[in-house]
Amino acid sequence: MKGQRIISTFIAALLGGIISVAAFSLFTKNQNTVPNTPIAETKPVMLTGPIPGDSNATTFTYAAEKSVHAVVHVMTTYEASTAYSYGNPLFDFFFGPQYRQDPQPQMGSGSGVIVTQDGYIVTNNHVVDNADKVQVVLNDKRTFEAKIVGRDPSIDLALLKINTDGDLPFIPFGNSDDLKVGEWVLAVGNPFNLTSTVTAGIVSAKARNINILRENYAIESFIQTDAAVNPGNSGGALVNMKGELVGINTAIASRTGSFTGYSFAIPTSIVQKTVLDIIEFGEVQRAILGVSIADVDQDKANEIGLKEIKGVLVANVSEKGAAEDAGIKPNDVITHINGIEVNSPSQLQEQISKYRPNDKVEVTVIRDNKKKQFTATLRNKKGGTEIVKPTELNKMLGASFEEVSEAQMQKLGIKYGVQVVELETGKFQSSGIKQGFIITKVNRTPIRNTDDLKRAFEFASGGVLVEGVYPNGVVAYYAVGM
Repeated sequence: MKGQRIISTFIAALLGGIISVAAFSLFTKNQNTVPNTPIAETKPVMLTGPIPGDSNATTFTYAAEKSVHAVVHVMTTYEASTAYSYGNPLFDFFFGPQYRQDPQPQMGSGSGVIVTQDGYIVTNNHVVDNADKVQVVLNDKRTFEAKIVGRDPSIDLALLKINTDGDLPFIPFGNSDDLKVGEWVLAVGNPFNLTSTVTAGIVSAKARNINILRENYAIESFIQTDAAVNPGNSGGALVNMKGELVGINTAIASRTGSFTGYSFAIPTSIVQKTVLDIIEFGEVQRAILGVSIADVDQDKANEIGLKEIKGVLVANVSEKGAAEDAGIKPNDVITHINGIEVNSPSQLQEQISKYRPNDKVEVTVIRDNKKKQFTATLRNKKGGTEIVKPTELNKMLGASFEEVSEAQMQKLGIKYGVQVVELETGKFQSSGIKQGFIITKVNRTPIRNTDDLKRAFEFASGGVLVEGVYPNGVVAYYAVGM
């Protein structure tokens, strides 16, 4: 009997186990087929972690290391000025107070970016403007005298050159057109003489016009960032996360003179072309489309019957200019240049600035709410299509020049000047200038070398005031008609 009870208990337990397993299998099978269980309710909460990216993703440290050694400290020396009178009421009335140099030199500083192994350095024009002497201090503390090889005040850029024996670290050009709003960038420079300073921020806006340049043909299409930039950063590098140069830091929006939130950089779409022009031609090759342009707003769209508020309005076209010859008319709305969308005057100027005279560009416009395409052959500032060569100063003025020696400057009590060493039939001779005359200023701009003289006359028109002194100490003023 006892044995039978044990066997019965064992069989009952076995059957119970079989039934339990079968029931569990059926239950889990049914659970897997339930379609309406919310996913969020079946998964645990997870902390955020790194998002997998491609193997070429870079970091702040990578970009900083790639760029910091190629950003230099630009030190300038110049003479301060105090006002004085011509002593001639007629000159005072027409030309205002003039300036006499103080005996003590003043110092300035900024930043620059090495862009070639052999020592070409980009900086802002306002960093070196009117400098008597320019020195460059590398990140390894070596110091070099720098020569200004070219400038373009209309975009606030200057190109310097230093001579070295070895290869220099440089920052490769990136494509500023590829920058996206919200993308991380680094600003590298020397704020307040704090050398090799790196700050980070994002691209806040592109093609920003802040109306700080007053030159003819000025182009403002700045990259706006919130990377901290202060006095001394001017001319420094704006780099992307690959360590590529995408801009030259130029200005800040500030009521105090120091960084208060936003800074502005010249995009490399403009910088690179300017550098190549100066190296290759000795002159920036500015291409002109020949249009007066304006923003398109709701009122203007209503006025011309435009369905979409986009593009750049053609307010007027220059007679016999590139746009007119191509068939573009007033009230056309330009939407693309060579397939790249433009929605503001600064964007349009930036795109045209990439090209040289005689280059052809495809211009897409909206006319009567219909898309049209035109091919325009860009012109130079004089209206032609040829490459502009540096001014042949001697031929234009009818004179040859050389810089004044230190001994002669000390004898005459002047700090700089360029002397007329030969004179022939031309503008100088017809204005009464005699051989030996030392030019110290043109239109109140100091003339320290022949490059200064060339720049002073390059865009001059009408009457030009030339000041200077003869070797016997007689001060003279001449009006040269251009």
